[in-house]
Amino acid sequence: MENRFNRRDFVGAASMAGAGLALGFPNISFASGSDTLKPAILGGAKAHPEIFPAWPVIGQPEEKALNEVLKSKKWCRLGSAKVDSFEEEYKKLTGAKHCLATSSGTNALYTLLGALDIGPGDEVIIPVYTFIATYNVIALNYALPIFVDTDIESFQIDANKIEAAITRQTKLIMPVHIGGSPANLDKILEISAKTKIPMIEDACQAHLAEWRGKKVGTLGLAGAFSFQASKNLNSGEGGAILTNDEKFAQACYSFHNQGQGGRSISYTSGSIGTRGTNVRLSEFQGNLLLAQMTRVTEQTNIRTANANYLTKMLNEIPGITPAKLYEGTTRSAYHLYMFRYDSSHFAGLSREKFLNALTREGIPCSEGYGMMNKESYVTGLAKNKHYLNIYGEKTMNQWLERNHCPQNDKLTSEQSVWFFQNMLLGPRSDMDQIVQAILKIQKYAAEIKKG
Repeated sequence: MENRFNRRDFVGAASMAGAGLALGFPNISFASGSDTLKPAILGGAKAHPEIFPAWPVIGQPEEKALNEVLKSKKWCRLGSAKVDSFEEEYKKLTGAKHCLATSSGTNALYTLLGALDIGPGDEVIIPVYTFIATYNVIALNYALPIFVDTDIESFQIDANKIEAAITRQTKLIMPVHIGGSPANLDKILEISAKTKIPMIEDACQAHLAEWRGKKVGTLGLAGAFSFQASKNLNSGEGGAILTNDEKFAQACYSFHNQGQGGRSISYTSGSIGTRGTNVRLSEFQGNLLLAQMTRVTEQTNIRTANANYLTKMLNEIPGITPAKLYEGTTRSAYHLYMFRYDSSHFAGLSREKFLNALTREGIPCSEGYGMMNKESYVTGLAKNKHYLNIYGEKTMNQWLERNHCPQNDKLTSEQSVWFFQNMLLGPRSDMDQIVQAILKIQKYAAEIKKG
C-alpha cells in the first residue's frame, strides 16, 4: 500500500495516544489501551516479535555444487572449470569484459594494487568511512593511505574534497561504495580523467548496484567485490575483480597466480610484472557462488522494494534521515540500510540508548563504522619502523595532520545507524514494524532517557 503520510499528520498523530499514532501509517497498528504502544524497553510488547530472515539462504543447489566438486577430486582452479564458469557468469551478470575470482575481497584489492605496482612512496586516496581492509591493502604495500572526509548526507566519500587531497605522489583514487550505494562516480571519474590518475572501485559491498544503468565495478579501471559470509553474494570467503582492460586483466591474473602465466580457460598469457602471490579461489567456492547466483537478482529486487518503502516512511519521522542516494544511482545493493539519527527530535535520547531500545524491539542495528583515522591501529603507522625508514618522521607526522575528517567525526560519534541486508529480505510487514518501533521510542524518549 502506498504511504500517504505527511509531516502535518505526524505532528497530530505523535501528540495522541493509542491508535492516534497510527493515523498517518495505514499499515501500522497500535491498539488503544494496550502495551503495544509502550516500547519493549519499558515493558511493552516487541514491535517485531519474530526473527528476520536468516542468512545465507541455502538449499539443494548449494549441496549439489559442493558435492559435485568433492566427488570430482578437482578442488584447485588450475586445470579445472568451476571457477572459470563462475567468472564467465559474473561477467554476464555485470556486463564486464573480464572477471578474475580471488580468495577474498581484500585480496581482490591487494591484487589490483599489485597489478598497478603500488608501493613505497605512493599515495592512495580512500574514504575514511570504510571497512579496515581498504586501508590494509595500502599499508601492506608500504604506500600511504590518504583519507578523504565523508559526505555526511550519503555516508560516501565526499567527492568534492578529493582533488584537494591529490599530490605528486598520488597514484590511485579508490572510492568505496559503502553499504552497496554508489559513490558520486560522475565527479570522481571527472577528477580521474582530469588528473590522469586511475580510479578503482571498492565495490565489495555493492553487488548489482548501478550507476546510470551500468553495474558498479565496471566504470573505472577496475572494481573489487567480496563474497565474504555477510555479503549479498556469499561463499564464506571469496572475491572478484572486474575490468574492461584486457592487458590489466592479464596483469591481475599473473599477480594472483604467483606471478605466473594463465592456466585457465580465460587467461593464457605469460608472466607480467615482477611480484606475485597466491590468492586463487577454490573450486568449492566457485561452484557455491554459481549456486548462490541463481537467487541474487531476485534477492536484490526484494531488498530494493523494501528499502524504497522503508525510506518513504522514515523520511516522514523527524530526526530520522535515510542516507542520500546520488542522482546517478539507478540501483543500490542495500548491503546496509543506513540512516542518521538526530537526538534533538527524541528528547535528547542518546544514540546508544536509541540503539538499545531498538534492539529490545527485536530490530537488530548498529552504529556502524567509527573514526578510522583516529584508531590506534591506523595512527600507529606513523611510528612503524618501516614507514619511518621510507618516509621519515616529518612526513609521517604531516600524514597524521592531513587526515583530519570533521564531518566523519560528527557522523560516527552522534548520528550513524545501520540495518543489515538480510532484514530487507522479509515481508513488507517487517518494514512496518521497524517504523512502529521507532515511533514508539520517539513518543516515550523522555522516559527511556531517564532509565
